[in-house]
Amino acid sequence: MRLVHRLSQYQRLHQRLGSAPVAITIGELAAMFYCSERHARTLVQQLQEQGWLSWQSQPGRGKRARLHCLKTPDELRAQLLQQLLLQGNHQGALEMAQLDPQRLQGLLSPHLGGQWQAGSPTLRIPYYRTLENLDPLTLTGRAEQHLVSTLHAGLTRLTTGNPEPQPDLAHHWQIGNNGRRWQFFLRSRLRWHNGDPITGQQLLQTLEQLRQHPRSQPSLANVASVSLPHPLCIQFDLQLPDYWLAHRLAELPCLLTHPELPAIGAGPFKLALNEPHLVRLEQHAFYHLQHPYLENIEYWITPDLPLNDAYTSCQHPVRITIGQQEDLAQARPVQRSMSLGWCYLAVNLKHGVLNQAQGQKLLMLIQQSGLLGNLPIPNSVITPSSEMLPGWRIPQQRVAGDIALPAKLTLLYRPPVELESVTVALQQLLAQHGCELELRYSPGKRWQSAEQIAQADLLLADNLIGEAPEATLESWLRQDTLWRGILTDSAWRRQQETLQRIQQLQPQQPRFEQLKNYYLQLMRAAIITPLFHYQYQISAPPRIHGVTLTAHGWFDFCQAWLPPPVDNPGPSQPD
Repeated sequence: MRLVHRLSQYQRLHQRLGSAPVAITIGELAAMFYCSERHARTLVQQLQEQGWLSWQSQPGRGKRARLHCLKTPDELRAQLLQQLLLQGNHQGALEMAQLDPQRLQGLLSPHLGGQWQAGSPTLRIPYYRTLENLDPLTLTGRAEQHLVSTLHAGLTRLTTGNPEPQPDLAHHWQIGNNGRRWQFFLRSRLRWHNGDPITGQQLLQTLEQLRQHPRSQPSLANVASVSLPHPLCIQFDLQLPDYWLAHRLAELPCLLTHPELPAIGAGPFKLALNEPHLVRLEQHAFYHLQHPYLENIEYWITPDLPLNDAYTSCQHPVRITIGQQEDLAQARPVQRSMSLGWCYLAVNLKHGVLNQAQGQKLLMLIQQSGLLGNLPIPNSVITPSSEMLPGWRIPQQRVAGDIALPAKLTLLYRPPVELESVTVALQQLLAQHGCELELRYSPGKRWQSAEQIAQADLLLADNLIGEAPEATLESWLRQDTLWRGILTDSAWRRQQETLQRIQQLQPQQPRFEQLKNYYLQLMRAAIITPLFHYQYQISAPPRIHGVTLTAHGWFDFCQAWLPPPVDNPGPSQPD
């Protein structure tokens, strides 16, 4: 990009000469720019025409001219960035911003939030870290999960605020053979993000790939075969009835990407740019459901955000403000919610250092100490858990007799950042009862293997709960390596038998009740215990509409909308 190159040249000039007038020869400028004197004259003339510097030459060869840099590189960069963003030239804006990534946050501040750019409603979100690869089968981050759910479609879909799976690529489905045969009827004229038609054969090919992948295989382990009895019908034949199947097909591991080009999907937004500093989504012109109101969404990666203040950065909880710059002073919280998901403590009975009674004793100490209510975390950020889900009360542990804890225990914990406060408080609490707690940190956002889990007696992490809470918790028991690592072999087999029995119950309420009863058993045995929930919040000016929090704490990109700017509104007209 010529403009970026020119600014880079001017920045080199300003660094050498500063903002005060200097006397200099054209030969010295040519040496500075590593070019000929003729080219140096041309460059100086161009910079003068743009108003970046003044140049007053003197007659005579070798005479010194007077050069004055009129603007700082920061001023020019901000000015040019604004012009490019207003023109909708996001690629040019990205190249401009990359000239000085340390100042990216300051440059972008006037342009973040909801803006109309080049006639299109655009949302720009600053984000504190580089995003993971947007692959539904490998990602772990909450922001990435939200992004991917807008990029890809499934046969079914979970929508904000509705726990029941809705039609997506399939407009209807029917169940036969006593719950062992499910047929999903595809919409006609479906298209991928690149405009190519979606065929049933392509979806069949992707589903076969998902049946083999370690991340999605647990969700589809009960599938005996997938077939295409008609070009617009995907048929699943199951080994056992499974009345969670429509939920499973809407979850992240079962989203359907192009079988040969996995970055291409069929969701409401397509991935237009995926760079370290900028991830840009654009509305999918051929989307088969209602189109979003926003046309573009941009994540600008600004790693120089104040991470020492973990509660103002885009971590936990997500606090997003949208609106045009002049509206931000009026922004007020419009949506708050407590996360259904929670941070949890798990006891590794398989490791053999802690037995069930000792695990119950440990949980009793936590509950009676008030540890969770006295963490050095603002009350507006977390809330100690009293329920796993609404109506699923966490049992209060009562241990009879004098049960001693082991002399030493090992705790393995993962992000988010708030869990470090829990580990320190827990370490201090157990020390009062003669137990040394060794802390080990795992930077990944998912347990990697049973071998990793086998190193610890206690495990601390968080568990996200989606729009369908019961279905999410059922899938968690199947998909997370945690359970294979902490349950004894006999307990693991009983869990699999329990899940098979529950999935065959067609009425929804008995399925929910039996799943609840199983989790109550796990909590009474202190195997798994939710510790606290997060508080989510989103703020917007009064005229921003459609702001709706999702279960994961982001706001629904398909519902938010920005009214167009009105420069000189006329008098209101009577109805």
